[in-house]
Amino acid sequence: MPGANVENGNRPDTRTMEDPDAGPCGTLLIVFSIILCLVFLPITPFFIIKVVQQYEKAVIFRLGCIRRGGAAGPGLFTYLPCTDEIHVVDMRTISFDVPPQEILTKDSVTVTVDAVVYFRIKDAVSSVCNVDNVKIATKLLAQTTLRNMLGTKSLAEILAEREEISTSMQQTLDSATDSWGVLVERVEVKDVRLPVTLQRAMAAEAEAHRDAKAKVIAAEGELNASKALKEAADVINKSPAALQLRYLQTLAAIAAERNSTIIFPVPIEMLNAFSHK
Repeated sequence: MPGANVENGNRPDTRTMEDPDAGPCGTLLIVFSIILCLVFLPITPFFIIKVVQQYEKAVIFRLGCIRRGGAAGPGLFTYLPCTDEIHVVDMRTISFDVPPQEILTKDSVTVTVDAVVYFRIKDAVSSVCNVDNVKIATKLLAQTTLRNMLGTKSLAEILAEREEISTSMQQTLDSATDSWGVLVERVEVKDVRLPVTLQRAMAAEAEAHRDAKAKVIAAEGELNASKALKEAADVINKSPAALQLRYLQTLAAIAAERNSTIIFPVPIEMLNAFSHK
């Protein structure tokens, strides 16, 4: 039986593997399998009929080559037990966690980052023929892509551009796994963990920044209050009666608190007489 064609190095071309020439020996084996199925006809349906679920497809190899029509299913299909080999592929979306990766950022900070990847098989034939284990291969590629991509970012960029990093990683993975029949639907960076010492340093820096800002705000408040008091003093100084009214207003405010404080009002003119002396 002639071997499968080869494209791009050692990668088989799944298009040219369909409808192979079985050769004389292959044809004899196929005919012999059909004869056996006819001889044992009462029990044959239990062995030649297979069912795959709605979310599955079956890749059938006949004498080592993909059978005509590519992947079969979902539903019922027939095969020859003696010559056919079946690989059932799950077409549903699969998710996996990328293990935490210790990454040295562009500004020489060590961070631990993990992510989650969602992908599904879009071509069952390619996922069986072009890669040994599509799930493990995609998971390992996701780990490498995460490390390579975040290694070119600074800590501030990783913390501020998580959506952009996730989108770029999804596009890179989707392009790399296209020949495997994989469609990467979504990638999310879950957590970015910093060293404890760096967390303390950043917390101390943030606290110092808040304290400095609070002091500036308090100083601005004192400045505005002093300007307002100066303007009020200038207004009251122009009218002695206004000062007396303010004094009486203060007495009314103290009396409203119902305390035991006794106040003896002293005329302002008397104080002015002492001040001239």
